[in-house]
Amino acid sequence: MSFELDINAFCEKVKGNADKVVRATVISMARSIMERSPVGNPSLWMHPAPPGYVGGTFRANWQLGVNEAPKGEIQETDAGGERTLRKITTGIPKEAAGNIFYLVNNLPYAWPIENGHSTKQAPKGVVGLTVTEFRTYIEQALAELR
Repeated sequence: MSFELDINAFCEKVKGNADKVVRATVISMARSIMERSPVGNPSLWMHPAPPGYVGGTFRANWQLGVNEAPKGEIQETDAGGERTLRKITTGIPKEAAGNIFYLVNNLPYAWPIENGHSTKQAPKGVVGLTVTEFRTYIEQALAELR
């Protein structure tokens, strides 16, 4: 009976560690995406900004989906990205391992930005660069457990 309890305790510990690694990895990727996301700077534009323009709509539109990609746009601004990152972080379930996580931006200009349209702030895109660092984020999360 003691052996069975030891195995169960070990399984719970491993599962808890997996949850921590997945959570930390999703947060690191979201933070990277947020930091790389350009914030509208009318001084860099070829045409004047519309009246009342406030930058930060692109950052505010990063959304977390758990096992399903979010749809639609968010009618907010978040130039610094802190509020959006907090929303993403709190959306990660406690039992994170085993889920599929989506970080999406449904604005119509998200794809052009990913393909270099923001020549001054994100000439190489946002998501693709973060994806190339995926392994690093996992390794960092594992190192934090040790």
